[in-house]
Amino acid sequence: MLQSMTGFGRAVQSFDAKTITVELRSLNSKFTDVRLKMPQNYKEKEQELKKIILDKAERGKVDVNIEIQAVTGAEQFSLNKPLFKKYIEEIKQLAAEDQIPIGDIIPAVLRLPNVVMPGEESVDEKEWTVLLSTVKEALDKFSAFRIQEGTVLETDMATRIQVIKSNLEEIEPHEKQRIVKIKDKMMRSLEEFLGKKNVDKNRYEQEVLFYLEKIDINEEKVRLSQHCDYFLEQLGNNNTAKGRKLSFISQEIGREINTLGSKAYSSDIQRHVVNMKDELEKIKEQIANSV
Repeated sequence: MLQSMTGFGRAVQSFDAKTITVELRSLNSKFTDVRLKMPQNYKEKEQELKKIILDKAERGKVDVNIEIQAVTGAEQFSLNKPLFKKYIEEIKQLAAEDQIPIGDIIPAVLRLPNVVMPGEESVDEKEWTVLLSTVKEALDKFSAFRIQEGTVLETDMATRIQVIKSNLEEIEPHEKQRIVKIKDKMMRSLEEFLGKKNVDKNRYEQEVLFYLEKIDINEEKVRLSQHCDYFLEQLGNNNTAKGRKLSFISQEIGREINTLGSKAYSSDIQRHVVNMKDELEKIKEQIANSV
């Protein structure tokens, strides 16, 4: 089953008069990038948490927000007194130099970064166990969301591949017409240039065969059909992380479609080529949003 790179998961658990909330959001990214926002006293656990999230997320830009709040609202904070005093002194000095009235600057200074810090408590092992459980619950919801979104992407891409295959089949009737038109055009050109009586029929047939071999599209049609079947095969397997492989196959599909276009020499065939290119671009957009 395909997974979307866009995901969301949220879990809440209680422990010892505290509420632990874990929220995960992910967006498209070529690489895996996990950004953690959590209480300061859990910083020592950052790498362990990142590994757990990376193993599950696989790919994408993932923002993780972990909050631990006391049910009573009695949060513990500490004031960084040296930094607070330094800010006050610097502001007073600048105000004196430029003769700017200071007013009540304390509320503004308290809002500056790192002036007021959460209380530095040691990590409680029981709380850590509950936190891990909450993270895993949020990850399960996150994965379920991604799979649900991925199912929509999978259905859409399969439909578009079938449209490409249908356009490929519709090319065949135009091929015979194309050959007739090419032969007639070449004969008219020779007759205009050499005169009707001076055209060597045998040489003409040889030149036509040589030209038709150069613009023959049978190989491209066979390879394009095979690439489409392989794309559907990979799309339907049980792997959840297959975006990169599908991207490689779509590139091969694009090469064959482009070659068909360059050899078309038919407005009818070219119309089907344009339709196939349009569907392929939409498929590539969907692949870019899959894991």
